[in-house]
Amino acid sequence: MDTTPAQFTPYGPSHWAVLAVFALGCAALVLTGRAHRHSPAERHLSRTFAAVLLTIHVGALIYTFVSRDWGPLDTVPLHLSDLAGFAAAYALWSHARWAYALTYYWCLSLSTQALVSPVLASPDFPHHEFLAFWALHLLVVWAAVYLTWGVGLRPSWRDYRVAVGLTACWAAVAMLFNTATGTNYGYLNRKPATDSLLDLLGPWPWYLLPEIALILAAWALLTWPWTRTRRDGARPRARSPRRPGRR
Repeated sequence: MDTTPAQFTPYGPSHWAVLAVFALGCAALVLTGRAHRHSPAERHLSRTFAAVLLTIHVGALIYTFVSRDWGPLDTVPLHLSDLAGFAAAYALWSHARWAYALTYYWCLSLSTQALVSPVLASPDFPHHEFLAFWALHLLVVWAAVYLTWGVGLRPSWRDYRVAVGLTACWAAVAMLFNTATGTNYGYLNRKPATDSLLDLLGPWPWYLLPEIALILAAWALLTWPWTRTRRDGARPRARSPRRPGRR
């Protein structure tokens, strides 16, 4: 009898189940955030969410590291998906603008790639690698959804510039680290071994240029509707009528 666990297959039954859980989680978090918006209870809910996210995030990282034959350099939490968990937890805890900016842009554009093109070469549910992968990605996307559509935080063009600047710093550090150690954090030095959207953008290093352009454009599109709404909602102040005899 073959006891080899089945491998995860994109858009197989387990993938569709994850997508269903993701949608239900988004709806529940938005409703919960709106129900407690601008109330003291909201801060308690956000901090509870932060504690749960950080605990699961760190636990999933540790469990994955000790359960596989990792090299010491592979354990450095330098992927954006790793850093997004810490940024999202701090954003939930403090509502700091820079942390919210990273959570909004990183999680709604980069982390959501796992939903449509998961780079996961591991056994299927309920294997720990499957659970760790989806825990690391779904929780941070849920954090961005909760803070934006639930709590009511809104991105601005200043947040856009902050996210672009900090992401550029991360990319420079990751590429230097990859070059020095032979790792491939962020897939900045070569493509992932499994099929991904990067396959459509050409060979390395040329795929980095359209990738950067797509990210900047996507983040701009994620910003524009919110800033447009604010401009449309702002009404010019009526000018006071002049008094007779005064200039």
